[in-house]
Amino acid sequence: MDARDLHGKLPEHSLLHTLEESELSQLLDSAKFHDAAKGDVLLRQGDIGDSLVILLDGQARVTVYTANGREIVLEYVSAGAVLGEIALLDGGERTASVIAMGNVRYLTLGRIAFEALLEHNHKIALRIMRELALRLRMTNQTIENDRAYAAAPRLARFVLRLVRADENRASPPVIALSQTELAMFAGISRENINRQLAIWSQAGITVVEQGEIRILDPATLEEIAASVD
Repeated sequence: MDARDLHGKLPEHSLLHTLEESELSQLLDSAKFHDAAKGDVLLRQGDIGDSLVILLDGQARVTVYTANGREIVLEYVSAGAVLGEIALLDGGERTASVIAMGNVRYLTLGRIAFEALLEHNHKIALRIMRELALRLRMTNQTIENDRAYAAAPRLARFVLRLVRADENRASPPVIALSQTELAMFAGISRENINRQLAIWSQAGITVVEQGEIRILDPATLEEIAASVD
């Protein structure tokens, strides 16, 4: 892959979208390309962070494991996502694992090349600050959801969050996740999700088709998300 191909794959929100093709070309000279299959671990929680990952194709989930082995999904990411920069910046351990949801292609960039990139491109440093601020905001929202919202508005908020993050948004919007994966993401039991989706289906708000959740009435879902019970 050359710099032009890479630039064409990067969505506008990507950390690297501000780079010129010449700068991307220098980055590619220092990067390594990898392929992975469904279930492969791209980054592992607790490992030393000596490189970051740039997702080129496919989808992955960012997840943490609690002391009792429970998996909590923080985010689902697609092409253009830059992952693992926290450990690379502070020299600590990985704070989360990144797991392929299907076949993915990605590249890794080592610490020396990453620091050189930051030194010569202040726009990248600013984007990293904004990205970290966004993640902190999302963490605060997750804590708020856990403490303040009942199951229905909480699930609605997470479903809408996935819809807004979808770069190739269908009409009507579709969530291509299993109910088990959605349960891990929203922190709600699978049984409660099944029950809530059945209620919404009867009301014409959503419908489950071939393992996907189709949003038929986004406006009503927004109203549910804004309620507290």
